Amino acid sequence: MLYWHNQTEHYWPAQTEHYHQYVTANGGRDMLPLPLFKHEESTLSSDHEPNAVTFQYVLGAATSPAVKLHEETLTYLNQGQSYEIRMLCNQNVRGLLEPNGKMLKSIVRVVFHDRRLQYSEHQQFQGWKWNRPGDRLLDIDIPLSVGIVDPRVNPTLLNAAEFLWDPKKQTSVSIQVHCISTEFTPRKNGGEKGVPFRIQIDTFKVNENGDYTENLHSASCQVKVFKPKGADRKLKTDKEKIEKRSPQEKAKYQPAYETTVLTECSPWPDTSSCANTSPAGSPGYSPASPIPFNVPEDSCSSPTHQVDGPVQSTIEHLSPTLTIQETQQWLHLHRFTIFCKLFANFSGADLLKLSRDDIIQICGPADGIRLFNALRLRSIRPRLTVYMCQEPQPGKEQQDCQDSANTAMSVYKEIYLEDLTKAELTNKLAALFSISPNQILQIYRQGAAGIHILVGDQMIQNLPDESSFIINSLKVDSLGGYYMILK
Repeated sequence: MLYWHNQTEHYWPAQTEHYHQYVTANGGRDMLPLPLFKHEESTLSSDHEPNAVTFQYVLGAATSPAVKLHEETLTYLNQGQSYEIRMLCNQNVRGLLEPNGKMLKSIVRVVFHDRRLQYSEHQQFQGWKWNRPGDRLLDIDIPLSVGIVDPRVNPTLLNAAEFLWDPKKQTSVSIQVHCISTEFTPRKNGGEKGVPFRIQIDTFKVNENGDYTENLHSASCQVKVFKPKGADRKLKTDKEKIEKRSPQEKAKYQPAYETTVLTECSPWPDTSSCANTSPAGSPGYSPASPIPFNVPEDSCSSPTHQVDGPVQSTIEHLSPTLTIQETQQWLHLHRFTIFCKLFANFSGADLLKLSRDDIIQICGPADGIRLFNALRLRSIRPRLTVYMCQEPQPGKEQQDCQDSANTAMSVYKEIYLEDLTKAELTNKLAALFSISPNQILQIYRQGAAGIHILVGDQMIQNLPDESSFIINSLKVDSLGGYYMILK
């Protein structure tokens, strides 16, 4: 599953033109009067569509001046520092929310900006969790937040948090990002360029059943996270570089703003299925997540992915002709359930086209190599292969000679050994003769001069690979078992 943001133009032509003048005049804590759009005169007149609910989220962090025109703004954040996001709603449409309830629910999350890392987001976050046990990628600083109700975080979703808020009241949520951009960059010799993140907010309203399922607005911005005070140093460096350029060169870059307005974007995938949390009284928590965490091995990402017994035998090996549903069943059967949603739209041919490097990049080194070997049918070579042929019983040989012209040809069956122990060989021979292992009293090997040598673990461990034997089974009626002699 890929998610790519459409970078639309800011609704506000200049972020400082309206917002900062109002903040300065009112001490920075009063509600910003909306609308402040380019098209406020035309779109918010009497012919304005009544269902177009308008929101704006403003992050209290400066944008970088080293961003060229017509490119998305870039904001630098310090690790662990609290940043305010003001939640603003158009006054003309607040009344539209009254019939279904005055509270809205917003989910704020930090996600990867790069398409390449979106493939392996779950593995990247799990690796970060392994190195930083007990920490979260994103937290809400409740004491510094204003007007939010029932803030919640899920211990298994490290990159998301949710809260309720009243659009008629002044609301701001204070967030902390604890991961830094260079933590997800391959280590080389130092000086690695950090990966960009996105801060996204999805807002929902409650439906008739009391669930927050209808998406009203989504917006996001691009950020990079540095170690404490690193964002300030980086911003200062960018300003100095731009100041040294000529006026013609400066004109190619955007001006720096003291705050960042999140640009409207598409809702985060599957938010409809994850936003079903009940209002404040609900004890449950089901926030949206790009990729599901801790999926059980006995279930897949959707009901259509369930595997039944008869199908399993038909998808032992992945072939290019498998459909998307059959490919999901193959992933489940081979213990790749955690990647079912990631490959939700892949057929058998699509999976087989992936190279080894592609699979490792998507699934991580451990699972990637395992999946690649499973796709290429690379089975594990047994430690020892032995060929066995049953010796014809006396008196039956002549009868077999009359019934078949191929009695001169001895047919051997293979036995694969991994543990190289007598107990393992006993179990294999019992399966070969369709008897219980307890019925095999002893195993002997016929040596020089016809002597019988007791077979033990050391003898099996020193057998040459692909050794062949004729088995003579001697039944002992008094003991109710057999002696096996390997010739």
